[in-house]
Amino acid sequence: MMRTLPPSELPYEKCRKDGAGVLSDAELLAVILRTGTREQTSVEVAGTLLKKFGSRAGLSCLMTLSGGELQTIDGIGPVKAVELLAVAELCRRIVRSSKRPSVSLRDPSSIAAYFMEDMCYLSQEEMRVAMFDTRNRLLHEMVLSMGTVNASLASPRELFLEALRYGAVYLVLLHNHPSGDPTPSEADIRLTTRMASAGDLLHIPVMDHIVIGDHSYYSMREEGHLPYGGQEII
Repeated sequence: MMRTLPPSELPYEKCRKDGAGVLSDAELLAVILRTGTREQTSVEVAGTLLKKFGSRAGLSCLMTLSGGELQTIDGIGPVKAVELLAVAELCRRIVRSSKRPSVSLRDPSSIAAYFMEDMCYLSQEEMRVAMFDTRNRLLHEMVLSMGTVNASLASPRELFLEALRYGAVYLVLLHNHPSGDPTPSEADIRLTTRMASAGDLLHIPVMDHIVIGDHSYYSMREEGHLPYGGQEII
């Protein structure tokens, strides 16, 4: 059916002539999909996907979809689903790599921005730790625990063993709220206090605990919830 379109309207030709920026969301996806079905062009298949899953989030719906969900769209099989998932992951990694140089221990918003695209779409709670060196640069990051949508279990022992292994000087905890509201619960605050106390004993201070919501965040350090033993960021 793409043959019935004038050459100037084909997504590939438009991209080659005028650049990818002129393509619509559906046309961009069509370039990845390459082919449609007997009844639909690749642009129409892409449009069906966006209509079903992206009515609010647009292209960012790809960040949350599974391969099985993608394959509910006629014209998207296992191979195309994997390709779309790879595109979504590539976009996520590009965003993270572009933000890494600006991550600063002094600026909670820069830390939140670095982890935002990776964590705000998660369907269950996940706790991570960001480790910083003596110059306040991001040294290492790791997933500490994966819980349910209501709770995340984290072990101070595992956290500080990893911190010692990488020679971390400062730590920042992060976890997401799948509800989209980053306001910490009482359990979140108690966990922060417990981790910070352990860090004080080992002289590896927990400088912040950032809760990631729906493109929003809550910094316990900024809000005065974090008792980090008088430690100052040098």
